[in-house]
Amino acid sequence: MPLRQDRNRMAFTPAPHPETWLKVTPAGLFCEPGGFFIDPLRAVDRAVISHGHSDHARPGHASVLATPETLAIMTARLGEGRAGATQQALRYGEVIAINGVKLWLRPAGHVLGSAQIALEWQGSRVVVSGDYKRRADPSCAAFEVERCDVFITEATFALPVFRHPDAMGEIARLLRSAALFPERTHVIGCYALGKSQRLIRMLRAAGYDQPIHLHGAHQGLCAVYEALGVPLGPLLPATVARKDALKGAIVLAPPSAIADRWARRLAEPVVANASGWMGVRQRARQGGVELPLVISDHADWDELLATCGETGAQEVWVTHGREDALIHALGLTGIRGRALNLIGRGEEDEASPEPLNDLTDQTKSPPS
Repeated sequence: MPLRQDRNRMAFTPAPHPETWLKVTPAGLFCEPGGFFIDPLRAVDRAVISHGHSDHARPGHASVLATPETLAIMTARLGEGRAGATQQALRYGEVIAINGVKLWLRPAGHVLGSAQIALEWQGSRVVVSGDYKRRADPSCAAFEVERCDVFITEATFALPVFRHPDAMGEIARLLRSAALFPERTHVIGCYALGKSQRLIRMLRAAGYDQPIHLHGAHQGLCAVYEALGVPLGPLLPATVARKDALKGAIVLAPPSAIADRWARRLAEPVVANASGWMGVRQRARQGGVELPLVISDHADWDELLATCGETGAQEVWVTHGREDALIHALGLTGIRGRALNLIGRGEEDEASPEPLNDLTDQTKSPPS
């Protein structure tokens, strides 16, 4: 830990270790001197929210601080008054003090408005990553490294088997399939917040200018993105389209819908799923996925290790994922790791925990 000057004694004393002022409680991670929670698991008086997914952004808080985009997303999803009785918008890089704790936000690259939460108290600095990715995403701001003493990282894909391919290469595979089967509807399972809009923007970047059809669960958040300045091009509802009108079309729907009778109304659907978990062959087979697209909104194994090193942190606290493997690998580089046991994560987006027995036959080498 760094040293801080004691003005009364004119000497330098160690800054307080973050474990003395950041506590894991039943309600979540609590900053004691600041009097606020970070992504709390239940309603609290003061909450700082990293992003709008429901396992991080819950209803009923008295006061919520987040980026303007996250507040807009929370309000759209939860309803007026349920996304914080009072809201405070904080833009990336703006610094405020809460009871002597300096706080600022840096882009996390996960979804629109997602933020790392940087805290500094008495010379000690911690960065809470929230969910993050390091790949390019035309629908949100890119991840920015913030140097710190302790880095709290997610570990969703913290096994060496997870080395995600180029996302635009996966989009090219989708478009080749659409060209090969022009009479069939390609329905892609993807989450409504973040993944859906990223896929649309990547399809547009690849030159696809046809209307993209949306399941009803996706329409509202696409409208929010466009209102926040993220153009998505022509979009149409899939639920009211005739079956023959969807021949050759691309349809986005929640992952649960692609295995449901909803998808059977489409024209000979090619079932796809866009997720980092699609690198696990058994997972794709179990879901009846014909076209697995390995497109993740989380950092992969190499990116997790690189990010931890780039922060300059002496310690890394690991949460909601494969803690043991990452802690061991960090130790080999001289970084002390520890598990931060926060429950209630992974209820939305691809952070949902997957059984380890799905991975046992694939951990010897990265997916092709």
